[in-house]
Amino acid sequence: MRAMHCRAFGPIDDLVFEEAASPPLQPDEVRIRVAACGVNFPDVLIVQGKYQFKPEPPFAPGGEVSGTVAEVGSAVEGWSVGDPVLATTLWGGFAEEVVAKADRLMRRPETMDEVTAAGFALTYGTSYHALVQRAAIKPGETLLVLGAAGGVGISAIQIAKALGARVIAAASTPEKLEIARAQGADDLVNYTEDGYRDRLKELTGGRGVDVVYDPVGGDLFEPTLRSMAWNGRYLVVGFASGEIPKVPANLTLLKGCAVVGVFWGQFRRTEPEADAENFRRLFELHAAGRIKPLISATYPLAQAKDALHALAERRVTGKIVLTV
Repeated sequence: MRAMHCRAFGPIDDLVFEEAASPPLQPDEVRIRVAACGVNFPDVLIVQGKYQFKPEPPFAPGGEVSGTVAEVGSAVEGWSVGDPVLATTLWGGFAEEVVAKADRLMRRPETMDEVTAAGFALTYGTSYHALVQRAAIKPGETLLVLGAAGGVGISAIQIAKALGARVIAAASTPEKLEIARAQGADDLVNYTEDGYRDRLKELTGGRGVDVVYDPVGGDLFEPTLRSMAWNGRYLVVGFASGEIPKVPANLTLLKGCAVVGVFWGQFRRTEPEADAENFRRLFELHAAGRIKPLISATYPLAQAKDALHALAERRVTGKIVLTV
């Protein structure tokens, strides 16, 4: 098979597209013939050795794939060769084949094509868990989404609207804000302009926002935390800015708010039944046309380095997907 390999942690340009042996199959694993693979910010970090998981090189990045079952391990039940699937793998997806634990597979709905499926699991799984289990968002509450034109930002907008919330989208350019509006955001705010907090105060009638969805971190954290409503929930989703902020703990006291971590991967491992119910609902929402990833570009597998550069340089809106 062919794969885009990271032979040693370092720059994206050091990745090598090469022939490789098919990965061995363990009894509890399934081999997937990859049709498409989503490209996500953790893929950039894992190549550079900056992610919380560090696989042993050489390895292929790529943590979410769609395709068909090519082989089933001897201890696996419920899956057959030819089944259409989507799966989360942490790494290995930038390849023609990948193996995954059977419990990391989901059956691809008939209403979802392979490219859409490759851009679905990580963003929508994260956002649904964040808004439902971690924030317990209620109809009529106000959600502020930072990085609103990115893959997770768009998924949060769509899910929040489906749950009956009002959404304020925050992004860095007018073009990105218009993308967020097209995905269902009710109001817009540019967080690079002066008066960011004043605008949030104006949009909420002085009350502040009930829930913040933050995959950005960095300098935005403190002014946004100061803009929360009483009993608000600040969802820490990620640090795309590259900077992990420190929490001024006195603000949580003064605001009566909570800073809540969102780690979908661990949730999925520790509460698999709840995660399966989340995806049952997500697939229903997709089939009804209420949520759908914005796939802004596709790249062939051989151009995976270009896709990673586009993501690292923040030239991406929505999701980008590799096709195999």
